[in-house]
Amino acid sequence: MIEQNGALTDSVLFYKKKGIVDIMKARKNIYLYLFAIIVLIYIGLLIALYCSESADHDAMIRTFGDAFWYSLVTLTTVGYGDLVPVTPLGHVVGMIFMLLSAGIMMTVFGAAVSFITNEGMPLLMLSLQKRKNWYYFADHEVGSYTLASNIYKEDPDALIIYGEKRSSQSEIPDHPCLYLRAPLDMIVAKKKGIGARCKVFLMKENDIGVNSRAADLHKLPVEVYARTTNGQDELSGNIHFFHSYECCARQYWRSRPLCSHEDRIVLIGFGNYGSSILERAILTNILSIEQHVAYHIFGDGKDFLAVHHRLGTLFSLDEESETGDSLIFHKETWTEARSVLERADRIIICEDDEQAGWSIFWTLNKYYKIRGRIDLRSSRKAPGVSYFGANEDIYTSQQIIRTDLNKAAIMINEIFCRSVTYPTRSWEELDDLHRQSKIVAADHLLMKTRILLEDGSITELTASAVKKAYERYRETVVSEEVRERYRKLDHMRWLRFYTFYNWSYGPARIDAEREHPMLCRYEELTPEQKKERDAAWELMGNISMELE
Repeated sequence: MIEQNGALTDSVLFYKKKGIVDIMKARKNIYLYLFAIIVLIYIGLLIALYCSESADHDAMIRTFGDAFWYSLVTLTTVGYGDLVPVTPLGHVVGMIFMLLSAGIMMTVFGAAVSFITNEGMPLLMLSLQKRKNWYYFADHEVGSYTLASNIYKEDPDALIIYGEKRSSQSEIPDHPCLYLRAPLDMIVAKKKGIGARCKVFLMKENDIGVNSRAADLHKLPVEVYARTTNGQDELSGNIHFFHSYECCARQYWRSRPLCSHEDRIVLIGFGNYGSSILERAILTNILSIEQHVAYHIFGDGKDFLAVHHRLGTLFSLDEESETGDSLIFHKETWTEARSVLERADRIIICEDDEQAGWSIFWTLNKYYKIRGRIDLRSSRKAPGVSYFGANEDIYTSQQIIRTDLNKAAIMINEIFCRSVTYPTRSWEELDDLHRQSKIVAADHLLMKTRILLEDGSITELTASAVKKAYERYRETVVSEEVRERYRKLDHMRWLRFYTFYNWSYGPARIDAEREHPMLCRYEELTPEQKKERDAAWELMGNISMELE
């Protein structure tokens, strides 16, 4: 059914685009016919003027050139008076030229105004700014404005282009921009391959499947970033997907990392934002081999647990565990679980409906005795409130284009490719699973840095911080007991990732069956397999040098 719907959408887009092309061709043909008729009438008038005047001995218009000159002077309303018709037919033609002159001037004036107010001027400005970095937004909703504003602050050579006209009700952007409804291929053609490729943003969810401007984007010399609720990171070589929920979740745990004293985390709301926040927590919140963090979730987790059906092998799903982490999905509402809320070290309000989230926030503050922190998802900055997920933080080039955000993950893959002798794949060639594997490993490098330096305030992988952390690792790893703890910790992280994606133990690695021989307790690994866990920590030395 999905394939049929996809085929139907493609067919609709094809015929819709074909219809637009046919209309454009028909208009072009009409304009050509009208132009040809006007030229023929004009030439006919010139011939009539020349023939009537040249036959009269007293006439001033003696040649065809004189007739042409007289027509130009008259039609442009200059009126030098150096040439005038003297014959009756000449007077008639002269009157026609005089009457036409007013219409021509109005037409020229109207064309000039239309050129300035419509697409002519923006297209001309595009042609004059080929060397700038072009950023094209298919629409101008809040996310588009926010991302464009952040891009303009980061890139002084940015040229912002919106594919829709601004309505009188929409906000006036705080950055220079062009509004241009011309087809994207026409816009891209103006760049003539000069400078960086134009970056195209489709900011509405799953817009690439329904927006006619998204058709044939893979054929254009552009880089496309399309917002989606699901799917892989890439569709084709130049089409990349981003998930606003995943962006929010990664930003949340990077800016508000799990602390060693936090044992109970409450999530209120389990829609797109809630599930993304829990997913990143499962994959990266590994601080200690003794940790027993309980995640209490208020929301329907039936589908989540059905998709990630192997989580029960690593997490306690019914009650809090004293030996490991727990995922507890409450059937009652959060208002009925007063004891859970009052004992929580952290409450994360992550409702998809922002207004509902604010209502929960005020209710908790007004009626409940809360000892832990309360973090509220809010698309706008809220003074005095511990908020996260503001548009200014989510819609940035780092989050959407992700060149800097995934820099460490790309480095990990490059280092891996250089360190082995068998064939490997570059970052662009990796499938979604292996990309996510590198991204999670990179995100946990940040956690490793915090662990080694005992500093939970670190939110960025800087060269100096990673270098200090690696030096600390080399100092402490001389103890075999400490080395074992480091290995166990990284095995926990690795085990969580593959279990989350429903891999299980098998005597040999078989990707098609999702089986791996290391998907077992750390104590069951062979000595050689245990040593492999050192690589994740040794990477910090390479990463620090790469960052420098």
